Amino acid sequence: MKVIRSKGKRKMGEIDYGIFYTVALLLTIGVVMVYSASSYTAMFTTPNKDSMYFLKKQLISAVIGIFAMAFAMCFDYHKLKKYTLGIMIISIPLLIAVFFFPATNGAQRWVYIGSQSFQPSDLAKYITVLFLAMSLEAKGEGVKKFSSGILPYLGVSGFYAALVLAEKNLSIASVIMIVTFIVLFAAGGQLKHLFGIVAPVIGGAAVVFIIFEPYRLRRLLNFTDPWKDPSGNGYQLIQSFYALGSGGITGLGLGQSRQKTMYMPEPHNDFIFSIIGEELGLIGCVFIITLFVILIWRGINVAMKARDTYGTLLAIGITSVIAVQSIINIAVVTGSMPVTGVPLPFISYGGTALVINMTAVGILLNISRQIEGKEELKQI
Repeated sequence: MKVIRSKGKRKMGEIDYGIFYTVALLLTIGVVMVYSASSYTAMFTTPNKDSMYFLKKQLISAVIGIFAMAFAMCFDYHKLKKYTLGIMIISIPLLIAVFFFPATNGAQRWVYIGSQSFQPSDLAKYITVLFLAMSLEAKGEGVKKFSSGILPYLGVSGFYAALVLAEKNLSIASVIMIVTFIVLFAAGGQLKHLFGIVAPVIGGAAVVFIIFEPYRLRRLLNFTDPWKDPSGNGYQLIQSFYALGSGGITGLGLGQSRQKTMYMPEPHNDFIFSIIGEELGLIGCVFIITLFVILIWRGINVAMKARDTYGTLLAIGITSVIAVQSIINIAVVTGSMPVTGVPLPFISYGGTALVINMTAVGILLNISRQIEGKEELKQI
């Protein structure tokens, strides 16, 4: 028996339907829950007192996201290498441009174009993934050296994280650095470098930025006992506890949340998971968590079977961004870590995050399509 490798044009296979259907479910649940969580607030806070105001905007973003995912799904991910440097350069003025627009809740994270807004930090997370995957593939075994294999990547990711941090967005800056750590680990970085140097530096830097920023320090202290300041820094977390506790096992029913009626600040955003717990109960929460576990598992599976190192690292990076954000959001809402502003992927309200996440999933699906044609073999 002789094995001959076909050198013909690579053919696209089928997508990973596990990822596709899981994301479709999360997106559907997200749109429904954004409407349920925001309808009461919208009647009192939006210009036209329209209860469907946030639903309409989220639906538009969902449709754009679906088209973006479909395009990325058919666009050979290898071609992204040609555009990575350009995207990295363009993103820098975007990250700086936020400082020319008014702050919202003390943070400058958005670029406004008419009535539309764009959050560049959502793009920065995936830009670092694109760069790491492309460069680490070329680096190969060189990643095992700290000075030339680890440090330069920490410098690039740290640069983007610093720009995001200047917007008073420690949570997304942390996501960037955590994902960088994961990708370096997957690329073959030595454990003594990653766990002996990188992890302590990232952790230490986070502690420093918390201690020297008064509002972050207050959040940390209130995390241990939010009832010390129930009307201030502990207020949102306490309302989250009330929502989750009221939901019990089966929930109060879709649309029946009490905490969304002007008790929970912006319930359709970062704390939407607590409204899910109140309306759909423990069963609903476990179902959402299960969907994320399936998505992460399938993402890792795609990474392990990718046709090349670039695809593997790209899949690991995309999956890690979604996984880290999901874990942080659910941990914050359940009081397992200090309050920080990280949205729940595909579910929390936010057009920029939704469209970019859907595009990233499209890239992940494109990687999965090329697994089948990894090597076309003929047996003779």
